[in-house]
Amino acid sequence: MAQTIQNTIISLITILSLLNLSVAAYKNNDKYYESLSHKEIGLHKKEELTHLHFYFHDIVSGPNPTAVQVAAAKTSNTSSTGFGFVVVIDDPLTEGPEPNSKAVGRAQGIYTSASQSDVGLLMVLNYVFTEGKFNGSTLSILGRNAVFSAFREMPIVGGSGLFRFARGYAQANTHTFNITSGDAVVEYNVYVLHY
Repeated sequence: MAQTIQNTIISLITILSLLNLSVAAYKNNDKYYESLSHKEIGLHKKEELTHLHFYFHDIVSGPNPTAVQVAAAKTSNTSSTGFGFVVVIDDPLTEGPEPNSKAVGRAQGIYTSASQSDVGLLMVLNYVFTEGKFNGSTLSILGRNAVFSAFREMPIVGGSGLFRFARGYAQANTHTFNITSGDAVVEYNVYVLHY
């Protein structure tokens, strides 16, 4: 009986020692990063260049606006550029400029007036595609939009789905702007490199 207890204790000590060594070995190799090959994450395919063309409908008026101001500078701010306002958007993206044109996605995010000298918006948004080959994929935009310039260019800083590791640019051109309602339709040509 004493021999059985002694063997059990020795077995437990051996198991605990091995477990301790395993934990120590794991801790010594614990890193928050690792190097991967392109093939391990699906980047072995040739990079593609895709051109997307659609219209962005920024609707601030009526009973169902798609762009809503959620913050503004203090009332003492008399900036002619609207400096300091923040708008959250969920704008439709369509094939044509008409509101009833075929929907291809949504532009979701925020824009804010970030310039005191001209109407320059900081755009932080995702194009969320809901139609065709890119259904379920997104592109992320982060850049300056000088809205009164004929053509504006904003960088694509990433994407998801078929647009993983995306980079490129989005070129905006105001199609229509209603000065009374504030509603706008903006034509976008997007050039994106992706795998």
